[in-house]
Amino acid sequence: MKEGKFKVILPVLFYLIQNGSALSRIDPLVDSKIGLIRGLKAPDGDYSMFMGIPFATVDKSNPFGPSTPYPSFDEVFEAYDDSAICPQVEEFNKTIVGTLDCLHLNIYVPNSANSRNRLPVLVWIYGGGFSIGFSGRYLYGPRYLVKQDIILVTLNYRLGPYGFMCLDTPNVPGNQGLKDQQLGLKWIKDNIEAFGGDSDKITIFGESAGGASVDFQLLYGQEKLFDKIITQSGNALAPFAVQSPDTSAPLKLSEYLGFTTTDIEEALAFLATVDTNLIIVSTVELGLQFFPCIEKDFDQVENFIYDHPLNIQPKLRNVAIIIGYNSHESLATYETMSSEGFSTLNLFYDSLADNFNFDKDQLVEMEEVVRHFYIGDEKISEEVKQGLIEFSSDFSFNYPAQRTIRKYLDNGARNIYHYVFDYDGDRNFVKARLNFTAPGATHADEIGYLFDISYMENPTPEDQLIIDRFTTLWANFVKYGNPTPQTSELLPVQWPAATKAAQSCLHIDSELTVEKRNYKSRIAFWDLFYKLNGNAQKLYVDGSN
Repeated sequence: MKEGKFKVILPVLFYLIQNGSALSRIDPLVDSKIGLIRGLKAPDGDYSMFMGIPFATVDKSNPFGPSTPYPSFDEVFEAYDDSAICPQVEEFNKTIVGTLDCLHLNIYVPNSANSRNRLPVLVWIYGGGFSIGFSGRYLYGPRYLVKQDIILVTLNYRLGPYGFMCLDTPNVPGNQGLKDQQLGLKWIKDNIEAFGGDSDKITIFGESAGGASVDFQLLYGQEKLFDKIITQSGNALAPFAVQSPDTSAPLKLSEYLGFTTTDIEEALAFLATVDTNLIIVSTVELGLQFFPCIEKDFDQVENFIYDHPLNIQPKLRNVAIIIGYNSHESLATYETMSSEGFSTLNLFYDSLADNFNFDKDQLVEMEEVVRHFYIGDEKISEEVKQGLIEFSSDFSFNYPAQRTIRKYLDNGARNIYHYVFDYDGDRNFVKARLNFTAPGATHADEIGYLFDISYMENPTPEDQLIIDRFTTLWANFVKYGNPTPQTSELLPVQWPAATKAAQSCLHIDSELTVEKRNYKSRIAFWDLFYKLNGNAQKLYVDGSN
């Protein structure tokens, strides 16, 4: 132990010895590898909170480039604040918020954790289309999960232009947000034992872009930083997960902000001096979007996504996986669409054009095949809304998940658990926010049953049962690599692992049931479609699929 740390800890230890009855009123103090960190006792349960711990720092001269590990603390770090947020248009008030001092994480530790009772760890990576999101308790309150005797960690990563600008330059090669996540995972691996965590039992999970991020970490991570993953409504094969970058983005932003140049480095140097709020506003007004990309190779620059996910063959024999989606992923999109929105929609054509290299005649032919399967001879309108919801859900979420399951089984995974979440209650996150009542669980609805969302009222008894079931399934997986190691009154069915012969699926609704080959006719359609057209996929490289 360093001398400086000893001087800080000694009075605390003396006070504890002399005042054992006051133990619960002492702020928790942890001696990590990077210094002393003081947290708080939680007001809503038997756990401690260590919030806003910086794990990485952004280079102010190159804020669009990779971050670096945060240095050690010289003094006690007071981990009391979870308000850090990376630059973005915040989704609740649509205001421009955030700073680059945002690469922080939050650790929530049950009181039962100690050096003789190390608890498994669950790490949350938020979604938000790689453009919005934050890790604080406003959305991701830990109470339901830490009640399951696991440690929960939530972390921030950069978004939009700061996290996913992808250029033909070694200074901004791309995927900076994913590299932020990786630095966070390294920090957790190195330091979680100081919090009573088991560094050999770390599960990472995420939803939507967070689910894709988790999958990226599995496919491209070079170090063993976790042993299990949970991807909710998103993975690396989803059409939104990897995009061709706009390498002229810095020039467009720079010109829009009054500095015209044809030199990327000049543009980046100028943009580094501009307030982050102006960069975010300009990104929105120019309609620029940033996503993960396949990086160029540069000497002495470590890339992350070096090839398309289709072509990566990971070794998965010792990795346990939960993968799933919600029953009506795209419901919110079409339930909230205006009549005018339907009249201008060209959903089937645009989806295929964006994701396949068809010539014009092929595109027209394939669009007709897909449209007939989902809506027959009808024109796109509000009257065929259900068919549009099914297509959009299948194309963006359901089928990519099924492809991923098959790919991972082919690569040696033996413990893959597939689910569909279909519960409709008061805590369905998106339906409650957008205030519509059509049946089914839309994208991100499950979040309200995993996290204690701050603005939601106390759960009804029916919703509490789903919370208890859902968090128990996830916690069992974190602890044992099996969500139902044994049946109980709470979990009355065994959730079998998927195999090539039998792709079992747990249907999570007011009751738990096991199904075989979820949405089988729709999935069979896409199996045939990709078998015939796999070589035409955009970003296709060498013939693997």
